[in-house]
Amino acid sequence: MKILGIDTSGLVGAVAIADGDMLVSQFSVQYKTTHSEILMPMLEDISKKIHLDLSSIDAIAVAKGPGSFTGLRIGSATAKGLALALDKPIIPIPTVDAIAYNLYGVEKIICPMMDAKRKQVYTGLYTFVPKTREGKSLERTFDMQVIHEQFATSIEDIAARINEIGKPVVLLGDGVPAYHDEIEELLKVPFSIAPMHQNRQNGAALCALAMQYAKEGRMVSSDEFAPEYLRLSQAEREAREKGAGETTDREKRKLESRKTPGIVRIRQMTAEDITDAALLEKENLGKEAWTQNQLATALTRDDTIYLVAEKAGRIVGMCGVQNISGDGEVTNVSVAGDCRGEGIGYKMMKQLLERGHGIGIRDYTLEVRAGNEHAIKLYERLGFVSEGLRPGFYDEPKEDAAIYWKRRQEE
Repeated sequence: MKILGIDTSGLVGAVAIADGDMLVSQFSVQYKTTHSEILMPMLEDISKKIHLDLSSIDAIAVAKGPGSFTGLRIGSATAKGLALALDKPIIPIPTVDAIAYNLYGVEKIICPMMDAKRKQVYTGLYTFVPKTREGKSLERTFDMQVIHEQFATSIEDIAARINEIGKPVVLLGDGVPAYHDEIEELLKVPFSIAPMHQNRQNGAALCALAMQYAKEGRMVSSDEFAPEYLRLSQAEREAREKGAGETTDREKRKLESRKTPGIVRIRQMTAEDITDAALLEKENLGKEAWTQNQLATALTRDDTIYLVAEKAGRIVGMCGVQNISGDGEVTNVSVAGDCRGEGIGYKMMKQLLERGHGIGIRDYTLEVRAGNEHAIKLYERLGFVSEGLRPGFYDEPKEDAAIYWKRRQEE
């Protein structure tokens, strides 16, 4: 089985190709570059050097999280796009499990730690257990035993769990140097730290674990795959920390907005905005509007970006884009009728296009009613160019759809 492995969950960006029990190629970078800049060039470089026809791979393994929110989105969007284009399954690999697999055969306790900020780590507890073999062969193979599946917790908590087990532990991951002093003070059992060639995300380990998953049938389609962030969003965490009866994050934003009623704020859409956004859609598009369920589903996808415009605590604009193999399909653009002419649509779309590049979008496309001169003027101002018509596409009233593209080389 030939597997393409992708891991952008942390500081390391890794791509690997494995064929059966052979690692064919591996490319990893841990430097001050963004995954959106290096991921596709890494894959293209590997493909060129080993003469790889991507259609020959059998599955795409990807670190599903936890990890960097942006990194996971980039890796997930790339994997989903390739899986969709190549009609191949995805093998989702828990990030912490893949890091632990670097230490295959180690019978001590293994504890990866990824720095999750806010004095927390993404971690888990593992060990390798020898398989029983019949006959006189001295060859040993191992199964990875998950003592505690990956989770987010404090250094104090994971140290207490290790101390309770009471066995020597091997630590690895970028959380170890970040919290080394605390670890040294809290651990009451002997510990060692994996050397540099084993202590970070590794494309080869990811592929090796993916081979095991594939044998067990643990594969999903592109549409079924979604990253696993483990923690609540920062806004949700802050709201929970405030406790019942106190001002929620959204209420606080509304209060602040009302102090400056003329200012329009463009921000990422949250679940709290869906009802207002759906009403705005219906006001603008009638029966063609997206429903609350459609917006909620779109918001949970890793290959989309949805923004809202908020003015005086009210949602007055909404727009969204979906990444489809590097092409960004602009799915929604709505501005409240009484706020048109204030540049809200332009501000939202400008941010949407800029953010889209961060999840791997190169070119953008959209459809608009051919008679909607106001919207067409906005899109052309943003650099979109008409590339044809789709006759009779819209109903009530019947109207052609103008197809617009904004291609990267035109910028």
